[in-house]
Amino acid sequence: MGVGVHYLVSDMPGRTENPFGFTRQELAIFRQLTTPEKIQRFLDEEIVYDGSFRCRSPRRLLRDRRGHCVEGALLACTALRQVGLPPLIMDLHAQHDDDHVIALFRRDGLWGAIGKSNYSGLRYREPVYKTLRELAMSYFEHYFNPRGQRTLRGYSRPINLTQFDPSGWMTSEDDPWQIPNYLNTITYTPLIPRKVVARLTRADSRLKAANEYGMIQKAG
Repeated sequence: MGVGVHYLVSDMPGRTENPFGFTRQELAIFRQLTTPEKIQRFLDEEIVYDGSFRCRSPRRLLRDRRGHCVEGALLACTALRQVGLPPLIMDLHAQHDDDHVIALFRRDGLWGAIGKSNYSGLRYREPVYKTLRELAMSYFEHYFNPRGQRTLRGYSRPINLTQFDPSGWMTSEDDPWQIPNYLNTITYTPLIPRKVVARLTRADSRLKAANEYGMIQKAG
């Protein structure tokens, strides 16, 4: 199904009206998020980066307007679901750094991604990648820790969040920790050979400055 088809799940033939239990106000927001590009813009412009130790549901993220990569990916998946696309996430696995979770989508058979990050280079990806490895590699040069070490090492398979629907993760007032906890149990596909890790250069000052543009220095 192409992302150019814009409709809410509640408008789809044979679907129950508002099956996920969102309020009218929440549905009004989702009605504006009809493409991956609009979802990314919403995350960039309406959600303040907050790296604190919590995991808000999409409902709470809409209310608090503060969140980190996992919370942003969950909201993006919820929005994609409203236009009939599967809620897929992928975990980018790092060494000496935090992992990064992104929401996946496909257009004309090519992969793209939506992401919330304090680093500008770890956000949106145009749907131009034939494989998930290509997509994951597009983040490599922009993925470094505060010391400038390049830290991306692997990626997960796509995780379909419908498996967590019985927990009510989209509208829960409790933190849906079952999702990030699940990511800690899965295996990852390596991106680079171990033998080259020691030869990796550090990100230079210009690349760091570009990625840190607009960075929130302290979580709320």
